[in-house]
Amino acid sequence: MTAEPPGLVFSILSLGDSYTIGESVEAHERWPNQLVDALRSRGFAVADAAIIARTGWTTDELSAAIDQSPPPRLFDLVTLLIGVNDQYRGRATADYASAFRVLLEKAIGFAADVASRVVVISIPDWGMMPFASAHGRDPERIAAEIDEYNRINRAEASRAGAGYADITSLSRFVGRDRRFMAPDGLHPSGLMYESWARLLLPMAERVIRVRSSSEPT
Repeated sequence: MTAEPPGLVFSILSLGDSYTIGESVEAHERWPNQLVDALRSRGFAVADAAIIARTGWTTDELSAAIDQSPPPRLFDLVTLLIGVNDQYRGRATADYASAFRVLLEKAIGFAADVASRVVVISIPDWGMMPFASAHGRDPERIAAEIDEYNRINRAEASRAGAGYADITSLSRFVGRDRRFMAPDGLHPSGLMYESWARLLLPMAERVIRVRSSSEPT
């Protein structure tokens, strides 16, 4: 994890899997890094994003990694995007629901127990990518299962009082436009991640402004 440099007052922790670590794209193209760049361009003092994510991680694997090496500090904004690998492996929605609930509670803890400083991000629809059809996977079934998983994480976010960002619609809107795909034909490109960062930007700005107004003068 990257330590917060002196003088930078806003910090972001992003928890997830390949979508958060940016499989098949350069580090600067990852959406957490693009979000930081966008905030800085608007004049906000922001530390480099801390990222706990790995390609292939399921909810329980992310949770175990956090338990093994927990973040050493609290953060102003925490994002959570996890579940595509649970869906890919065919895990029951009930199992996802219980594991996601635990992860969301941990995410809120990393945000000093302030749920409004946590943003849950929906799972994108990888069935739109060439990888799915090339490996004999049914795009309609993938979409239906992704929708069910997203109903769960949206409901959990609402229950906890966390924010929610729907990037699934973006993943479906672009269809099979190669500009929005990484070279592996499965993961998003930096251009797609840019659209995610733009969606998250106003949410992050609101958190910054609330945090700034609550700081002692």
